[in-house]
Amino acid sequence: MTRPLSIGLQLPEAERRVDWPEYRDMVLTAEGVGFDSLWVGDHLLYRTPEATTGPWEAWSLLAAIAAITERVQIGPLVAATSFHSPAMLAKKAATVDEISGGRLILGLGAGWNEAEYRAFGFPFDRRASRFAEAFTIIRTLLREGSIDFAGEYYSIRECELVPRPRPGGPPLMIGSEGPRMLSIALPHVQMWNAWFAWFGNDPEGLATLLTTLDASCVAAGRDPSSVERTVAVMVAMPGTDGESYGSPGRTEAAPVAAGDLPPLLDTYARMGISHVQLVVDPITVASIEALGEVIAALDR
Repeated sequence: MTRPLSIGLQLPEAERRVDWPEYRDMVLTAEGVGFDSLWVGDHLLYRTPEATTGPWEAWSLLAAIAAITERVQIGPLVAATSFHSPAMLAKKAATVDEISGGRLILGLGAGWNEAEYRAFGFPFDRRASRFAEAFTIIRTLLREGSIDFAGEYYSIRECELVPRPRPGGPPLMIGSEGPRMLSIALPHVQMWNAWFAWFGNDPEGLATLLTTLDASCVAAGRDPSSVERTVAVMVAMPGTDGESYGSPGRTEAAPVAAGDLPPLLDTYARMGISHVQLVVDPITVASIEALGEVIAALDR
């Protein structure tokens, strides 16, 4: 039977150190048990009073994942435009999309974690204004192949993407609930994503957020039904130690038990959600294998 929505998995970020051999095993297991997509966080480090942690660099991981998989969609959840020259980010996206055979979804955002900006030397001020210019450059290069742009933050002269990406480039997804960010992105993106803490990891909270999204679409001149809705969902597997996983320092929400996923995801599908990304505690090969059984139950 047809699955009611696409099911993705967020791969390890800063939960613990995961080296490439284990990461590769997770990727291959996830594709093998039926996940539709695989996602990586685009962060550089997290600082808490207890420790400093961080993931591997996102675009290098995406290129490696693209090369060893055949079916799943892949993407950053979401790429911080502040961490790259926008033209270079477009170049990276076009290259990963080529390696994957056209399976990239380009999630974009303005970033939020000031500690990593300061540590790596990126400006943290006026992020939405910087995003607006970067987003113009990125989408124009991926869709049209060239741009000449002079802004307050970026100057791009006679830039071309050669080789050209696939016609139209990869689909664009905005990961934000901010009114200004939505006004910038919604006229141009195919998809929208919400982090689970924004809606309390709960359908009732999501309904409120979707109402706001609909209003933002109308204000941006878009038919709300033309923007695909995707959400991250926090899931607790048997054996969880109760740690906070996925983005230290961000507001968290109570996780969903894995056994409750089939009816919950069916509810989200009826609410118009087309794609979920599961954020799993703990994120291990064993957890991914167990979720394969949940996916099979949902298919049934």
